[in-house]
Formats: sequence, C-alpha cells, structure tokens
Amino acid sequence: MELKLAQRVKSLTPSSTLAITAKAKELKEQGENVIGLGAGEPDFNTPQHIIEAAVKSMHEGHTKYTPSAGLPALKKAIAGKFQRDQGLQYQPKEIIVGNGAKHVLYTLFQVILDEGDEVIIPIPYWVSYPEQVKLAGGVPVYLEGFEENDFKITPEQLEKVVTDRTKAVIINSPSNPTGILYTEEELLALGKVCLNKGILIVSDEIYEKLTYGDSKHFSIAQLSPELKEQTIVINGVSKSHSMTGWRIGYAAGNKNIIEAMTNLASHSTSNPTTTSQYATIAAYNGSQEAVEEMRQAFESRLETIFKKLISIPGFTCVKPQGAFYLFPNVKEAARLTGYSDGDAFAEALLVESKVAVIPGSGFGSPDNIRLSYATSLEQLEEAIKRIHLFVEEKSKSSVQK
Repeated sequence: MELKLAQRVKSLTPSSTLAITAKAKELKEQGENVIGLGAGEPDFNTPQHIIEAAVKSMHEGHTKYTPSAGLPALKKAIAGKFQRDQGLQYQPKEIIVGNGAKHVLYTLFQVILDEGDEVIIPIPYWVSYPEQVKLAGGVPVYLEGFEENDFKITPEQLEKVVTDRTKAVIINSPSNPTGILYTEEELLALGKVCLNKGILIVSDEIYEKLTYGDSKHFSIAQLSPELKEQTIVINGVSKSHSMTGWRIGYAAGNKNIIEAMTNLASHSTSNPTTTSQYATIAAYNGSQEAVEEMRQAFESRLETIFKKLISIPGFTCVKPQGAFYLFPNVKEAARLTGYSDGDAFAEALLVESKVAVIPGSGFGSPDNIRLSYATSLEQLEEAIKRIHLFVEEKSKSSVQK
C-alpha cells in the first residue's frame, strides 16, 4: 500500500535556516572547523534568576496542566510588560500564550484564514511566514521592500496589492533578516491604509528589545486606539531573554481572535509548557539587566564587524538597526567568484571556507545572504576574514579562467 501525503504539506519548503544549521553541524561532527553564522538565537545562557524560578516552580509541584491560553499570572506579567514598554493596556482575554512565537503565528493564521484568503508578506520575509499562510489555505502575496528604501514597503505599494480577498498584512520590525525598523511615521502611514481597507495587521515584534544607536522600536498598536483594535501583536521571550528552547511566545489583540486561538490550542497543544511559563513570569517581573547586557554586546559586535563586512569585494549591506543579523547583497561578489547567485555562493562558502551562512532565497532575496552575529566576536572576525579571503582568491581564479 502506498501512503500518500496530504496536499497541503507537499508544497512546503523546508526551513533554510534549520537546513544550513544541520549541514554545518554535520561537517563539525566530521572534524571540520566550521564557523556557524546561521542560528537565529542568542549565544548567551538564559539569565540565572529565570532558571532558578523554573526549578523552584517544579519543586513546588507546578508540573501539571495549565489553562490552554496560559497561566493567569503570566498573562498579568505580559500585560504589565505591554503597559511599561508601549503604554498599551490588554485584558487577560486579549492575550494567549503559546509554544513559541512561531506556533502562535501558526495558530493565528489557522483561525483567521479561509481557503483563498490573501496575506500580504513584505520581501525579505522570515522563512516561515509564507509556509504558515499556505498551511492555513491562504495565499501569500509578496510585496518587495527595495534595498534602496532599506527593505521597507511603502503605503503606495501596499494599497496597490490590496484586493477583496486581502485578510492581513505582516509587519516585522525589527526585521528578520534585515534588522531594519519602521519609524513611527512610517507605521502610521501603513496603518492608515490598513484602516481604510479593513486589513488586519500582524505585528511581529519578537526582536523589539534588540535595537541599536538612536533607533527606537514602535509597536503599530500603540499609535492609536483604532490601530490597536486592528492589530495582533506577536512577541515572546526567545530573543529578548535568550530563552529560545523554553518555547514561550504570545499574541495580544482582538478578544474574538484570541478566543478562537485559545479554542484551537485546547484541541492541539492543551497548554504551553508549565515550567516555561513560570520561567517567563520571572523573566518579565524580575531584573532586566541581562537583557540590556545582551543588547549592548550585540551592538558592540555590529559596530566592530559591519565595516569589515562591507570592505569585502562585491558586498553591499544596509546597516541593521536591530535584531542580530546582517543581510548583505552578494550579487556582485557571486559574479566575481563565478557563482550564479547568493545560494550557490553560500554553498561554496560552507564547503570551501567552512563558514555557514543562510542563503537569501529562503527569505525571498536570492541575491543576499544572512549572517547572524549572535556568536563570539572572535568567531565573527575569523568568519569575515575567511569570507574576504574566499572572495579574493576565487575572483583571481575566475579572472584567470
């Protein structure tokens, strides 16, 4: 008997970030000195007071089921975070806690999309947005944020692609993979289009705590009561508190959408991991010193390596304002070294120079690659040195041919 897969999973594209990380790990296990710049997680351990709170909760017997939408105490902590950081007020029924921001997004698309509904996704995009939309029966509508505009979409672009099937638009600020932020004025202009057209705004703010220089994060939900009502904010503690493995994310917004997400969660995951919820309470209610220390470390690394990166022949790069990624355009570098695009360039870089970066095609930008600077400065500088040498040597051999 031949087992047939469901049609909805046949078109799925595997996560390019996880794929390159797995290949780099395989080479390391073979004894190769690989520097991995692919992982999207901080290289710091979870702050000690959070770990201690998790252990304490287990010793106190908090190892059972919780409400599907999360512990009341955690919802209170999340509401307190919104009030402190953005001046936003959310009631418990307007918040759902899930198994990571990725799963919360998945649940959201499952409850808001019917077959054929469209979701506008700016390019470059985080790799899972299109796949999650498709899994919910939706249709991704891509809208390119041009490099000359710092990869940001404009209100005029947005208005042109809206149809009677448009259900939502995704705004990711700070962005993965580019690290750019939308300003308050830019968000207001995009929000005006969404309000006029009746489009739900999905605001992915998972990197909000990681901003650099004079850049400031704004949630589109904080800019007016009308925008708050029409926005679902997605966030979590994975990046801000170095808790990627704890798997806690959440959504805040319209109570009817949150209720629907809660009902779906009750039949899919039952509840987020209990211990992780207690850890997250400590993350939001406790000291934030470690969060700032990590932010400062990332900013210091960025300032050190950015100049070195753009000195590589054929590399251009918009300087990130947040997150912990660099997203250089390597079209010219690929041409100089004899490769067709960023994907081929990235593969050769891993095989020949043992530097693992993420091909830009997974983000909708085949001329780019993504490098994470969530690793030690020593490793980063060595990686940039290897890339520079790779380009110089390959360029010479390409010319000789």
